[in-house]
Amino acid sequence: MTASLSRRARIRGDRYQVTLPPEIRAALHVRSGDELEFVVEEDGTVTVRGYVSIPADQAWFFTPEWQAGEQEAREQATRGEGEYYDNEDDFLAAFEPR
Repeated sequence: MTASLSRRARIRGDRYQVTLPPEIRAALHVRSGDELEFVVEEDGTVTVRGYVSIPADQAWFFTPEWQAGEQEAREQATRGEGEYYDNEDDFLAAFEPR
């Protein structure tokens, strides 16, 4: 069981700004520029989650197909499979026709 974390922050100004305490930022895994997602339940409970937007030019990395390939590569590396190169020239030479 994990311990509860409770912190308070004051709302400031006409824009209702809040500074998140360091422990809350860490728990949400957010940094400056990230977003927060708020979910309000019917009973009034509010859930806050850190939300990191993905730039459109990097969205391909998060597709199910690409992530499946990443998982396969991790599993192969864990088993010690695959080819390893000492430097970039040797790596690139592996793509040249023989």
